[in-house]
Amino acid sequence: MEGFQQAAPGRHQPSRYSKTMNQENASAEISLILPAKNEAKALKTLLPALRRILPDAEIIVVDDGSGDGTGDVAASLGARVIRHPYSMGNGAAIKSGARAARGKTLVFMDADGQHDPDDIPRLLARFRRGYKMVVGARHPGSHASWPRRFANHFYNRLASRMTGFNIEDLTSGFRAADAECFRKFLYLLPNGFSYPTTSTMAFFRAGFPVAYEPIHAGKREKGSSSHIRLLRDGLRFFLIILKIGTLFSPMRLFLPVSALIFATGLAYYGYTYWMWHKLTNMSVILFLGSLFVFMMGIVSEQISSLHYRFHE
Repeated sequence: MEGFQQAAPGRHQPSRYSKTMNQENASAEISLILPAKNEAKALKTLLPALRRILPDAEIIVVDDGSGDGTGDVAASLGARVIRHPYSMGNGAAIKSGARAARGKTLVFMDADGQHDPDDIPRLLARFRRGYKMVVGARHPGSHASWPRRFANHFYNRLASRMTGFNIEDLTSGFRAADAECFRKFLYLLPNGFSYPTTSTMAFFRAGFPVAYEPIHAGKREKGSSSHIRLLRDGLRFFLIILKIGTLFSPMRLFLPVSALIFATGLAYYGYTYWMWHKLTNMSVILFLGSLFVFMMGIVSEQISSLHYRFHE
């Protein structure tokens, strides 16, 4: 019977099973992960474009509690669908997709049509040069309003200060990443919209090479709207940057704070000595506070080093 004939000794005859496995392995090299909430209309255009550009890639759509049939549309277009019973957040959808993906390279992009599928080959070409993550850095004109442009510029500079690396686009959700490296930090990723912030800073601090590829994010598909609110999520991004900074680069945060407190104490001591020729209790408290903050930074730095030892 065909498919069950025994191969002659010394010769290797690939079976249908091995051919099928090879095809599956080839198609699973790249996994495209799209978190989606009420994006049925945009997916009708986006998914065929993705299949045209990467016909062998695994396409995963994570339906985050949609009410417009997003999951059904994605399944009808050949995507692998993961469904959340209710909306758990963009970051939660990213984590579900990353856990389920079979590919060695993960490509994340928004499902609302603002990311151009034609940019994916450029991200992957850059990725294959030895990087562990390549982020699509949006042109400043991609941001709809000047408050968003200002906010993103501020976040990029602050994050660059925290990590010691130049970060061109901290909040871009369009990126390619090594699956094994990305999964190491899944437990750190929040369930909300700030997974790009956390993953970028984690990769830099862990010593994984990260690159940026210029892109121009287009307008969302008509009918899609941003789920991010500038003030509410802007404050959240800011707090997450500080949290990641204290976890991965503590002295970059504690040392300036300690120096500021010490300088304040020194200035106050200079004032009281000039006026009354004495050292006041307030100056002593400020000096001690500066010392305590500095020591906290040293301890935090040691804890951070122990944390990264488990990812080597």
